[in-house]
Amino acid sequence: PRSRNAQVALYQSGDVDYIVATDAIGMGLNMDVDHVAFAATRKFDGFQFRNLNPGELAQVAGRAGRYLNDGTFGVTGEADPFDNETVERLESHRFDAVQTLQWRNRDLDFASLDRLRRSLSTLPSSMGLTRAQAGPDILALEAISRDEDVAALATQAGDVAKLWDVCQIPDYRNISAAEHAGLVARIFRFLQTGRGYIDEDWFARMLAHCDRAEGDLDTLSNRISHVRTWTFITHRANWLEAPLYWQARAREIEDRLSDALHERLTQRFIDRRASVLMRRLAQKEELMSTVEEDGAIRVEGEYVGRISGFCFIPDGATDGAEARTLKAAALQAVATEIEARAKAVAMSADPDLKLTRTGEIVWNHATVGRAEAGPSPLKPRADVVAGDQLTGPAREEVQARLQKFLDRHVAATLEPLIKLEEAEGLDGLARGIAFRLVETFGVLPREQVAEEVKSLSQDDRGKLRAHGVRFGAFHLFVPALLKPAATELRLLLWGLQLAREGRFELANLPLPPGQGLTSAIFDRSTPRGFYGVCGYRICGNRVVRIDMLERLADLIRERVFWRPRIPEEQRPAGSVEGGGFAIIPDMMSLVGCSGEEFEGILRSLDFRLQKRKVKRPAAAVPDAPVTVQSTSDPAAPVEGAAPDAVAGEVAATAEASAEIVVTEEQPPVTEPVASDANPPPDQAATDDLVEIEVWWPKDTGPFRRRTEKKEARPPRRDGGRRNQQKAEPEAGAGSDKPERARTEKQAPRREERRRPEKPPDPNSPFAVLGALKEKLNAKSN
Repeated sequence: PRSRNAQVALYQSGDVDYIVATDAIGMGLNMDVDHVAFAATRKFDGFQFRNLNPGELAQVAGRAGRYLNDGTFGVTGEADPFDNETVERLESHRFDAVQTLQWRNRDLDFASLDRLRRSLSTLPSSMGLTRAQAGPDILALEAISRDEDVAALATQAGDVAKLWDVCQIPDYRNISAAEHAGLVARIFRFLQTGRGYIDEDWFARMLAHCDRAEGDLDTLSNRISHVRTWTFITHRANWLEAPLYWQARAREIEDRLSDALHERLTQRFIDRRASVLMRRLAQKEELMSTVEEDGAIRVEGEYVGRISGFCFIPDGATDGAEARTLKAAALQAVATEIEARAKAVAMSADPDLKLTRTGEIVWNHATVGRAEAGPSPLKPRADVVAGDQLTGPAREEVQARLQKFLDRHVAATLEPLIKLEEAEGLDGLARGIAFRLVETFGVLPREQVAEEVKSLSQDDRGKLRAHGVRFGAFHLFVPALLKPAATELRLLLWGLQLAREGRFELANLPLPPGQGLTSAIFDRSTPRGFYGVCGYRICGNRVVRIDMLERLADLIRERVFWRPRIPEEQRPAGSVEGGGFAIIPDMMSLVGCSGEEFEGILRSLDFRLQKRKVKRPAAAVPDAPVTVQSTSDPAAPVEGAAPDAVAGEVAATAEASAEIVVTEEQPPVTEPVASDANPPPDQAATDDLVEIEVWWPKDTGPFRRRTEKKEARPPRRDGGRRNQQKAEPEAGAGSDKPERARTEKQAPRREERRRPEKPPDPNSPFAVLGALKEKLNAKSN
């Protein structure tokens, strides 16, 4: 009742214009209601669904104009309208007389439980009366009468009367009939045993369960139902030892729960702010509007929305007519604030504006503009993000300022690309390559312009290099554009072009690989061309930074066909005699991966793998110290790994020596092994060879394509025919070389080019590893 009365007070005070209620509003409430609209004319009366009779309809409709003025009634849009007869009967208060009344015997017999139950079932003796259906009290009596323990406590007439008195406790909780009967039985046991009072510890616990004001509407309503049951019990005579204390305690809890329920109902269904503002607007009162530092707009102290940039965002708690009314109330304050912000943006410096990775132009932590695709990829267009409040010259000034900022930002961040686009003195192929670089935002795969690059003159190459273009093995690119700020802007400009074509949503622009990563896993969900603009190349299952790929190409290039520049120069790690290269850690560290992933990168770059057999390293005398001695023969330097590297490998297993063979230079196949001074040719060819993996660039070494036609080859210098290898030598041919040595590219016979044999150096790293292997074999045997 307390919550209901508070809701009625809200309506009476004008805080709300409408109140929604059940048909219970027709009982005991007199309010200033002008109109009652029925949303339905059927109800569930506890037993069945039925139509409201005219008397019940009149009881509810009569709430309109109660004692004050003439009221009206009707139906809502979803209800069936009343027929004319019903309307006439409600207006004239003409209803059918009640034919039957429900009756229950009040002369009860408390001699025993059975006699009490029989007296309650007595039929009425007068016409027009019918026995009432069994209520909760009779149902509770029937249930506990079957409990032998309870029945044993009600043998005297006074005990039976007390039991019936306990059964009168209302079932406000509405949990179930069995639950209510259990409560009645427990209270009766308290009254019939012990000191004859309800145990106060138990009663305090029951009240404590209800003494919590948190929860939703259903939870609070349920607690109020429980506490009303305990409030009823506190008002029964001689049931509690301190009834006045418990009455006050129960009323305090019920009031607190009722207030909390009213507050929750108000928060959920009532907008006090809109009610107050709309009432004052209806009275044509002038309202005070303010704009706070965070952009919040308040009208008469009530929050109605906020300004973000140049846009007014109304409070989402209201909609429809209320939203339009509140917006109108705040319009004057909004217009003044937006005009002031427009002037501030027009006079702002470039550092006050910021371009985000998704194209928003931000001022003072709010979006005021957005980049759009312009006439060319490097000339985006700036649009103002504003509502209807920013118009006319003020909007044009903001537009011009944002465009100037955007142009300056692109020119400063992508300066090399801008200069390349505007370069003078580039003609023909050089101009075409420059155009392609601008079109691809500074990163161009070399294979796409391979023929054009081959045809470039050195002068044209120099002009392009002067504009920052690097000619790499796999790409033509501008290294300065791979920096994070330039990459972010290039991605944005690329995304703007795709968004204009409808191929991409700029808000879904993926993030580039993290800074500092030389390679990353290939994300196949990214749009086509994304990694190229980021400065990465797709290599199998990974993407690799293009500058790291070029550094990898530099490492490979100097190892594939290595030749000593001075006699004492040692072969670099990874260079293999006979051409090609082996994978070394320095190569893998450049791209941040190893094993199969690194091999996949090489294959994606068209490198080919060759399995080659080379001679095992020479073995030395066991336990010989590892030293590097000078040799009197400068043409035969000590080959292999550095002493420190070898010393570290000596402690490894036998498999480690095979790894060194792969990554270090191999000795010539024709050199003898120290442990076998004069081996037979067949034995040396089969026992002392180990297979290694050698990689070759595309179309080189054993994978070189033979496409030249024989008839197109130039004639021999001696005037003879080239295809004479199987013919007899002619007299006076001018050459005494063997047939195999007559072509310009044919190497001399192995017997002619073999160096004089020299004894193996017992202190070489390969000799030490050979000794280690022999020791391991001896232990295993």
